[in-house]
Amino acid sequence: MTKIVVVDNHGQFTHLERRALRDLGVETELVDNDTPPEDVDADGIVLSGGPDMDRIGQSPAYLEDGRPVLGICLGMQLIAEELGGRVGGGEYGGYADVTVEIVDEDDPLTGSLHPETRVWASHADEVTAVPEGFSITARSDVCDVEAMSDPDRDLYGVQWHPEVAHTEEGEAIFENFLEICENQ
Repeated sequence: MTKIVVVDNHGQFTHLERRALRDLGVETELVDNDTPPEDVDADGIVLSGGPDMDRIGQSPAYLEDGRPVLGICLGMQLIAEELGGRVGGGEYGGYADVTVEIVDEDDPLTGSLHPETRVWASHADEVTAVPEGFSITARSDVCDVEAMSDPDRDLYGVQWHPEVAHTEEGEAIFENFLEICENQ
């Protein structure tokens, strides 16, 4: 059975991320972000959202250990910043529903979604430039980088929260990530 660890970056929806995975029949564990990667037994890692980059603990270390990683909101921003991309303040701030356009139908994480889908996202901060090796896989009128992927390194990120009911195809994001983990 595939096991996914959710690394808690102190976000308000972290428990919902774990719940969404459990609802798919996956073994999950929630660990504090001070837990080093070598202490975690998992096939894949979810870097949760959270309030700010000052509280990310050991989360950056998970990007280098070879397991697939899905960054959600702050988790995606952490991936971008740690690997040479840029993060800046968003023009629109707070949580809202947003229509995103899937721009890479071959992407293993987002490619199976409808060409346009409604999501629930915060744009207080957002990725303004993706790191080398990443491609933009979804965008919106609110944000140029709603999702990004580097399939060669199995690193993926979404600005939105797939774990909340307001996101139309959130379950598909988790299903696709599980498939990525199982195929590694």
